[in-house]
Amino acid sequence: MHFPNKTRMIVLPFFIPLAVLLSYTPVDAGDTLTRIKDRDKVRCGVSDGIPGFSFKGPDERWAGMDADFCRALASAVLGDAGKVDYISLPASARFQSLKAGEIDVLARNTTWTLAREATLEVMFTGVLYYDGQSFLVPARSDVKDLSRLNGTTICVVKGTTHETNLSDQFRARNWSCQPLVVESHTKAVEALFAGQCQAYTSEGPQLRSAQLRAPGGTGEYLILPDRISKEPMGPVVRRGDDEWFTIVRWVLFVLIRAEEIGLTRSNVRTMLEATSDSMAQQWIELDGIVSKTLPIPRGWAVHAVESVGNYGEMFERNLGAQSGVNLDRGLNRLYTQGGLMYSPPFR
Repeated sequence: MHFPNKTRMIVLPFFIPLAVLLSYTPVDAGDTLTRIKDRDKVRCGVSDGIPGFSFKGPDERWAGMDADFCRALASAVLGDAGKVDYISLPASARFQSLKAGEIDVLARNTTWTLAREATLEVMFTGVLYYDGQSFLVPARSDVKDLSRLNGTTICVVKGTTHETNLSDQFRARNWSCQPLVVESHTKAVEALFAGQCQAYTSEGPQLRSAQLRAPGGTGEYLILPDRISKEPMGPVVRRGDDEWFTIVRWVLFVLIRAEEIGLTRSNVRTMLEATSDSMAQQWIELDGIVSKTLPIPRGWAVHAVESVGNYGEMFERNLGAQSGVNLDRGLNRLYTQGGLMYSPPFR
């Protein structure tokens, strides 16, 4: 395909890094569920430590939205939320690991893009978290809006959409910046605190967690109001296993649907067993149909909700008022509350 010179300058820098991923030998997607049942564990690719999404607590237990989703998935397909092997991955290695079959699902705050689905032979199963890319800066600096970052050094994590977004947005404004590309969120935060860059660019939860860790207190760093991208993030599977794709997708939708109809971690079983409500009856009926069509245990949806709660419970525990991150739900509210979250119909 021929690109005009100007177009080539824009397209090639984006696709050249993908060549490394495309050269990686993929494993046949095959029957993922069979392999999971044989080993009796779901292998879940998670971050190398991002509060609110996936990180190890003092008790060595993985916590966060992504970690909880992995538990819900294991509970649905194996009947036990504890049957998860968490594989910690830097952003730059996550797709290679998925394609090589080292993990069954990637649940690592990963942004859904056309380029990734088309070129990496992966499929995003839905959106677990909506966000946008912004910037964290020292409060004592004179940077109060995005324009003041022109000509500065900006920390960014390798292998993320943030690299491309940063380059594209600054080029579009005829600005310049010097990206300081690092391997992880932790290293980016350390570099910012050490004064090696004037800003760190990422999504809101990462910036908020960095702000909370700031030497001298939270007020020492500010998150700029500017957003330069859309970041719909969700679980990813290898292309070629429609059955596994369907299971992962609908475990996600079950958690959202549970919140829509008032099912929680503590009441899901009693409400479904004790009520003649039409929505509850649909849930029970479809649970049986799906468990016959897909080789997963009857009660898979109830198990998923019992293991981690509904979507709202997950959010509040990991990112909201019950967490140290304390983020507003924003776009991640249910559609009935002004957000973007809703489940497709069950039938």
